[in-house]
Amino acid sequence: MIELIKDALAKEKISLETKKVDRLAEFANKLTWWNKTHNITGAKTKEAVVANIIDALIPTTFIKEPKSLLDVGTGAGFPGLILAIVWDSCNTTLAEPLNKRASFLRYISTHLELSNVTIFKERVERLNGSSFALITSRAVTDTALLLELTKNVASSDTEFLFYKGSRVYQEIESLSGYKEQIIQKDLRNYLLLKKDS
Repeated sequence: MIELIKDALAKEKISLETKKVDRLAEFANKLTWWNKTHNITGAKTKEAVVANIIDALIPTTFIKEPKSLLDVGTGAGFPGLILAIVWDSCNTTLAEPLNKRASFLRYISTHLELSNVTIFKERVERLNGSSFALITSRAVTDTALLLELTKNVASSDTEFLFYKGSRVYQEIESLSGYKEQIIQKDLRNYLLLKKDS
C-alpha cells in the first residue's frame, strides 16, 4: 500500500513528510480491512482507496493550511480526515451522522494519534459555535444547500472548498454574493468560494 501511495504522490508532485505518508498508508490499510465487514465506502480496492486519497489531497497544492476546518459528511474520511493528516496543525471537525462511518472515523483518528481531529456525529446544521476558516465537502449535496446548512458556522472570512463533478457550473449559476474559482483536475472540479466583501 505504501508504494502505491508514494507513486501516486510523486505523480502529482505532492511532497509529504515520511510520518504523514506512513499515516496515509495505515489509513488506507485499515479502511480496506474495515470496508470488507462494514461497507463504509464504495472504494473497494487498494487502487480506488489511493485514488480517493489523492483526490482529497490535490487542493493542498493550491490552498494554504487553514487554522480550522469543517468537513461536511466525511463518510470514510474523504476529504476531511485525509486533510487532517497532512494539515496536522489545523483543528479539524468531521461531521458524519451515520454511526458506522463515525465509528470508523473515531477509531482511525485515535489509532493514528490525530490530536487535531474532532468527530461530530450529527447532521451539520446542528453544529454551533465559532466559525471555521475552511469548510469542505465531497459528494454530499448541491452547493446552495451546503452553504445554507453551514451558515451557523461560517463567517464573512470563511472559505469553502467543495469537491464537485460536472454539475458544478449549473450549481453556481444561481449563486450570488460569492466569489468563485474552479480548479479542474481530470473529472474533478474543485470549487472555491468566498463571500464577496
